[in-house]
Amino acid sequence: MLRRLLVIMVPLLVALVAALGIPLASAVVQRETQTTYLDRLGDASRFASLGESGLQSDRLEALSQEIQVYDRLYDIPVALVSADKRILLSSRQGFNPSNDAAVAPALNEALNGIQPKPSYTGWPWRTGPMIVVEPVGRDSEVVAAVVTISQTRGLRTEVLRQWGLMALAGLAPMLAVVAAAWPMSRWVLRPVRRLDEATAAVAQGNLDVRADEVGGPPELRRLARSFNTMVDVVGRALNRQRAFVADASHQLRNPLASLRLAVDNLEPHVDGELGKEAHQIAVEEAEEMGRVLDTLLAATRLDSARKTEPVDIDQLLATHRPAWQALASKAGITLKIDVPAGLTMQEPPGGLGSVLDELVSNAIRLANATEVRLTGTPGELHVVDNGDGLSDEERELALHRFWRATKHQNIAGTGLGLAICTELIESAGGTLTLHDAGPGLDVRIALSA
Repeated sequence: MLRRLLVIMVPLLVALVAALGIPLASAVVQRETQTTYLDRLGDASRFASLGESGLQSDRLEALSQEIQVYDRLYDIPVALVSADKRILLSSRQGFNPSNDAAVAPALNEALNGIQPKPSYTGWPWRTGPMIVVEPVGRDSEVVAAVVTISQTRGLRTEVLRQWGLMALAGLAPMLAVVAAAWPMSRWVLRPVRRLDEATAAVAQGNLDVRADEVGGPPELRRLARSFNTMVDVVGRALNRQRAFVADASHQLRNPLASLRLAVDNLEPHVDGELGKEAHQIAVEEAEEMGRVLDTLLAATRLDSARKTEPVDIDQLLATHRPAWQALASKAGITLKIDVPAGLTMQEPPGGLGSVLDELVSNAIRLANATEVRLTGTPGELHVVDNGDGLSDEERELALHRFWRATKHQNIAGTGLGLAICTELIESAGGTLTLHDAGPGLDVRIALSA
């Protein structure tokens, strides 16, 4: 979580520094370019003034010496170009800017009496020279032009140097913010992480865990206290619920046993077909109530166990296969098990075996089938029968507690088994779904390995 927060913060800081730095970097380029250009323009203007005087007096020796010294000192060639673009003076042999296509536009403007505008901007990636052309004379009296062509390595180096200083100046506070954000984020996020761990533990059924109410900002401490209070309330409610179901089941067991005994004792005193039929119904209802109480007690015990762990399907089948086979043989049904070796699945509370016991038993007792198959693939188990099956509406309702199909009303059962199995599988992070097997029913369990 801390890394994710820094991943968000650092790009935002970089974007902020860039938003401020890019205009500033551009301003640095413009300033340094203008400074260098004005310096070169001042030199060119001085040469133009000397050239104008020399042309009027027909004595250019002073200008020639001046531009040669200037070229030796600054490595900037200078040329005096006449109005018909002849080279009148040059600071170095072979230097003829009038033939340079890059110089031609500015030279034409200068010879036409127009002061050329600077065409160079000192971006570090521009390697071309800075060309300065200054007319000799004014307006229609321009008789020549001074041309200087200076390399811009120094300008670009200075721009890069200032950019580097700006980058360091921007990087230092950004690093300071990150350095300060690291412990601050840990202080803020530590209780969040612990609260997340506590929430995950509660989701797995551990209601004894509590969030840290000491560290972190006041808002998170209040959240932790509220979370702990909520867990306490939920824990007490669940304990009261389980205690009520358990106590009610235990308290009802003795009266139910007495009722069953009384009903059995009435059998010798019941006369007539109607009386015997009513007596048999009373016996069956008492037995059904006993089964409901047993199921409620089993559900209470299973709901109290929430941890899951991987189970070896081969070992599970070896343990439960004999009982399933005996139950199927007694009902005259063929049981086939086709599960590849080496499968493992997360075992839900109460055991995956108890869930399969219920599903196989339901298929044998309720499906009116001749064959029941248990098949498996990585991550899935299927209990499939070729019986009557269930309609779409019945498959949706079958996962609800106490629901029973109309055709199963005269078969022993409570309507709780399938619903409890579904809840147990879901508590282990899986799903239990019902599908049409055409004919029959396919009960599909999906669990991670």
